[in-house]
Amino acid sequence: MVGLGIGYFLWYTPYSGLAKALSGGLLPGLDGRVGGFVLLPSSALGMLCGMVVFLLVSRWWRHARTARVGRWTVPFPGRETAASAAWMALIVATTTLNFTFAGFSILFMLVMMRIETIVLAPTMDLIRRRRISVYSWAALGLSLLSALVALADVNSYRLSLGAFASLAIYLLGYTGRFDIMSRHAKTGRATDRRYFVEEHMTTPVLLVLMLAVPALINQGPVMHALHEGFTTFLTQPAAAYGFVIGLCYEGLFIFTTMIFLDRREYAFCMPVHVCASLLAGVAASVVLRTVFGTPPPSAAQITAAGCVVLAAFTLSYPAIRARAVARGWTWHRPVRRLLFVCGGNVSRSPMAEAIARAELASLPRRAQSARWVVHSAGLSVPDTGTLMAAAASEALQRLGVTTGPHHATPLTADLCRQSAVVYCMTEEQRAAVVALAPELRDRTFRLDPVADIPDPSGNTREAYADCAQRILQLVRSRLWEQVALARTPTPALAGANEGGA
Repeated sequence: MVGLGIGYFLWYTPYSGLAKALSGGLLPGLDGRVGGFVLLPSSALGMLCGMVVFLLVSRWWRHARTARVGRWTVPFPGRETAASAAWMALIVATTTLNFTFAGFSILFMLVMMRIETIVLAPTMDLIRRRRISVYSWAALGLSLLSALVALADVNSYRLSLGAFASLAIYLLGYTGRFDIMSRHAKTGRATDRRYFVEEHMTTPVLLVLMLAVPALINQGPVMHALHEGFTTFLTQPAAAYGFVIGLCYEGLFIFTTMIFLDRREYAFCMPVHVCASLLAGVAASVVLRTVFGTPPPSAAQITAAGCVVLAAFTLSYPAIRARAVARGWTWHRPVRRLLFVCGGNVSRSPMAEAIARAELASLPRRAQSARWVVHSAGLSVPDTGTLMAAAASEALQRLGVTTGPHHATPLTADLCRQSAVVYCMTEEQRAAVVALAPELRDRTFRLDPVADIPDPSGNTREAYADCAQRILQLVRSRLWEQVALARTPTPALAGANEGGA
């Protein structure tokens, strides 16, 4: 993900800087300013050519679906990716336009666009009736603060209806695209590659068509500008700059799509997208200031950009924290309680408890993404406080497992509810636990998913030794399941695929 962010930054910096310099008439060989609508056709053609080269060189075109056109079989998008490409074409056009409005700095327009994308994430959750976390609300507040800071600097630029219309269409495009992407991609499977290729090959084609149709109509100032962009402007040397701008967008299109196609939540992807683009905006502004002497971003605009970056990291805090904990980068570790249950809590479950403590103590800290607390209890404890059976303690010592003080504890519903997972020795005991605490049905399992572990009470010491050896192997297996699941951002429940076992 860091590599994708770096690639995005490297393409976005020249893209935004060239668009601003060309529209401002700053580049060599220009007779004056180049309007955004005049620039769009050449940049769209540059993106189209870049797309063809990329797909041919990478040979990723093979991942697209195909259709028969006469005697030829050609790559052809599905309905959902074609719709996503249409939304993306609007994003491409408005992004380029946003950097060509006179009087608006690169950083200001980037701040406004990133505010929209940050606000969009929790908004999409509200539309889909998903719970909004406190971090999302905090990010919304910071985004609002960023907007107020940026808009308070109104004297540093000229406000225009066209600029805000472009920003509104930009937001609409991302809303449509994210909605389709959420439903048809972000799976971590081959369908993501197909989505990427089909959207990628279709977006520049639709963009050229969207610009060419009004250019052919050629009525009104906007259509006249587009017509000029497809005709006289293409014959001028300045068209080469527009072509390069399109090539740069092709590069950043590759990286930004890969960032958002990551199967993790948008809150995890958003900081990379936001921070890479804002850093690119700062870099482009510095270059323009150094080379052409353009005005630097105001203090208010830099402050607004900082608020957006902070909002992005606030929005992604749960994902960042989960990964940090999983890698042992934080002092705080969540508590996960394991509970072993048998009948009298004097043989099988105390042995499982002692073995689990020993196994967890031997794990390296890096593997312990949680602080584990192990308990055992019995469903039918005749005398609370009874010590572990002597034969059970001896069997543990033969395995090299140290036994601590143990007193039989009766099972309670509260003890079950406090546990992340409950392991029982028999299926009958599992059913009893579920009857005691029905809400624990999905996290109560038989320690051995294949068969019951019989009670060795009243049998020989060898029976206890065999029982302890069997429990040792099962506890090790179960603990590695739990450790692996605790390292994920959203832990699943162990044994979920075991049905009633």
